[in-house]
Amino acid sequence: MAIELPAVKILIVDDDRAICDYMQTLLERDGYEVKAVLDPTIVEDEVRAGGYHLIIMDLMMPKLDGLELLKRIRKVDNDIAVVIFTGFPNLESAVASMKLDAVDYIKKPFNVDEFREVLSRVMRKKGLARTPEEQLHRVIGDTIRNLRKDKDLTLKQMARRTGLSVSLLSQIERAESSASISSLYKIAVALESRIQDLFGQY
Repeated sequence: MAIELPAVKILIVDDDRAICDYMQTLLERDGYEVKAVLDPTIVEDEVRAGGYHLIIMDLMMPKLDGLELLKRIRKVDNDIAVVIFTGFPNLESAVASMKLDAVDYIKKPFNVDEFREVLSRVMRKKGLARTPEEQLHRVIGDTIRNLRKDKDLTLKQMARRTGLSVSLLSQIERAESSASISSLYKIAVALESRIQDLFGQY
């Protein structure tokens, strides 16, 4: 029986609803348990009650700026991982964030792959990393999706080339299903790649 890992809980704090919605969708798709709040003044209570592992928050917010909020969070919880992201990066705020033990400082708009890399680094640092097997499935899925898109192939076309079903291919790309060696071989041939290329930098 597979061991169920406890969900990693993430709190997003940003006064821009569109960014909150986008981040929440992105992170939930990656298997995190996510809550987004628009009002930074309620974050201290959230941190006290929520059992969060990570907070991702904007630097420039009305009512309460990110650095002041980070100071307040640190009074409540000095271990929780905090990632700051901002549309207006500068050295002063970056240094101030690091002094308050922010684990990273990201410029908006951010690159999704780079953001995922930051997250996995934070998770490893906090001992919350996914199992190597889960990580491998994700790397394989992302690599296959990128190679397929580079060749302008739809899942339907891939299904025709490989003899595998669209739903299985989709599950492999989303890391929801582990591919057998024979499936990986068929996918590699269809993408004109070597099977080891599907493992990315793993």
